[in-house]
Amino acid sequence: MNKIGKSPKVLGLDISTKTIGWALFDIQKRELLELTHFSPKIKGDYSKVEEMMLKSEQFKTKILDYAKFGITKVIIEEPLLNSNNIRTVSTLMRYNSFITRVIYETLGLIPEFISTYNSRKYAFPELFTENNKGKKVLFGKYDVGCDKKNIIWQHVSDKEPHLTWTYTRNNTLKKENYDMADAYTCVRGHMKQNNIW
Repeated sequence: MNKIGKSPKVLGLDISTKTIGWALFDIQKRELLELTHFSPKIKGDYSKVEEMMLKSEQFKTKILDYAKFGITKVIIEEPLLNSNNIRTVSTLMRYNSFITRVIYETLGLIPEFISTYNSRKYAFPELFTENNKGKKVLFGKYDVGCDKKNIIWQHVSDKEPHLTWTYTRNNTLKKENYDMADAYTCVRGHMKQNNIW
């Protein structure tokens, strides 16, 4: 963290109730400074809402360490709302609200949001191609049912070949890698969509 400096930064977050993907970039250099994840652990018997409040307090402790590093923008990937489980959607929206509030209180910033679709489309325009019906769509050249998260991870890995990823004992990518890749993608997507990069 000592090498981060104080030039303007943009922080990208991919928020789920278990893990928050975290991507920090230097705005002027368009350079990735840190790609990691934050997985708060709460011990004890709490209601879901209280557990999320406690997790957001842990997140506050983490982000306070970054308050002096010149973060001027925070981009959050909007949660996917097409789940059949309305309770899951409601929980995720509530947690996003808690994290948004923490960012406002600690950094004095109101986060900006980007949809998963726009995040991917603008970060990696090469994914927006014709499908077998001749229509331009996201992941157009891939088979229906392709592993979109793995494709995004591969694109991030190609852009940042120096990164080290974590694997399970079975030599499969840990889920946290996908959260990190999504955080990276939401920053690139937002900055390109808004003609900043």
